[in-house]
Amino acid sequence: MDQMFNLTSSGNEEDLLSRRSVWVNGPVIVGAGPSGLAVGACLREQGVPFVVLERADCIASLWQKRTYDRLKLHLPKQFCQLPKMPFPESFPEYPTKKQFINYLESYAKHFEINPHFNECVQSAKYDPTFGLWRVKTSGQAEVEYVCRWLVVATGENAECVMPDIDGLAHFGGKVIHSSEYKSGEEYVGKKVLVVGCGNSGMEVSLDLSNHNAEPIMVCRSSVHILPREIMGRSTFELAMILMKWLPLWLVDKIMLFFAWFMLGDMRKYGLKRPKAGPLELKNKEGKTPVLDIGALSRIRSGDIKVVSGIKCLNFNGVELIDGEKMEVDSVILATGYRSNVPSWLQEGEFFNKNGFPKTPFPCGWKGKSGLYAVGFTRRGLAGASFDAMKIAQDIGQVWKEETKQKKLTKPRHRRCISTF
Repeated sequence: MDQMFNLTSSGNEEDLLSRRSVWVNGPVIVGAGPSGLAVGACLREQGVPFVVLERADCIASLWQKRTYDRLKLHLPKQFCQLPKMPFPESFPEYPTKKQFINYLESYAKHFEINPHFNECVQSAKYDPTFGLWRVKTSGQAEVEYVCRWLVVATGENAECVMPDIDGLAHFGGKVIHSSEYKSGEEYVGKKVLVVGCGNSGMEVSLDLSNHNAEPIMVCRSSVHILPREIMGRSTFELAMILMKWLPLWLVDKIMLFFAWFMLGDMRKYGLKRPKAGPLELKNKEGKTPVLDIGALSRIRSGDIKVVSGIKCLNFNGVELIDGEKMEVDSVILATGYRSNVPSWLQEGEFFNKNGFPKTPFPCGWKGKSGLYAVGFTRRGLAGASFDAMKIAQDIGQVWKEETKQKKLTKPRHRRCISTF
């Protein structure tokens, strides 16, 4: 397992007395989601010790605690499995939330990944004097981990995005982020304003409709909606195949043709497409197209109402930017997530102000001074797996060379006086 020993670092005397310091004989991985687990598994295969720090009390806390009950993987399982261990053959093509969590727990057990839970990273800073990273955490006790390599695996969805809507604080009904939504059971017969028309907004609206609620989905901007499958094949898989032979703009044209042919023109229902194609928009801005799993038929039938942007909320309703006023009982904010890296990582070269690597895929996995990033490619679990394997290979090469040198060096007895 991970090799560690207590170390007293230099610095402020009061900080030294109040904080326990731990030397990590290998990398520190921040985050025990799928990305962090993937790096851990690949490092285990390389024989490199490591420590995983996780602020929650479980692995994959986003999946376990901040997702709704009906959630399934939007892509086929072969595009979502982590390195070194595929999904069980018995799993369906689109595994459920519970199945995916079971897979991740089995993955962690198989590769003997035992995160340090309930340890929230407060800061991480490179110490150029010693050539080491200092990672300070808070939890049951304050700890400073000292290491040569730091792997940022907190991902794209670390924090909920809460929009600034005029009058939101004065609304008299229940207001939650979609991360708190579990099921439409408690919304039967209620008018629910769903703010956001991405995959979460669409799926929450569909679930509300299935539970006989009245969802009103706010679509303030344009959105690409594609069928989940085309001619029995995953739309994502088909796009990846076409990308091997055709330029991106042409693949976008083909995808949009199939979307029009299979889904029809959605503009009359209040859904407008962006000018840029779905793949181009994904590459440039990270905006994922919506894969339809049934919401469009409910929009056509009127069970899900699509409205324009919000002007303001009042005690019992909403006023839209077109002047229409509607009474609503509850508000669900399907407004997405963001990276939290800038709040704790004290580094300004590798990551931008939004918490993403400045260098685009496929070269955004490695920074300077032993800094790495995994799960920030905007390419889902396939992108995270790519990053994880590259990171483990890079660290593993150095680790093996140094381990080999140590074995070749004859042991010498000497007196060592240390201030540590």
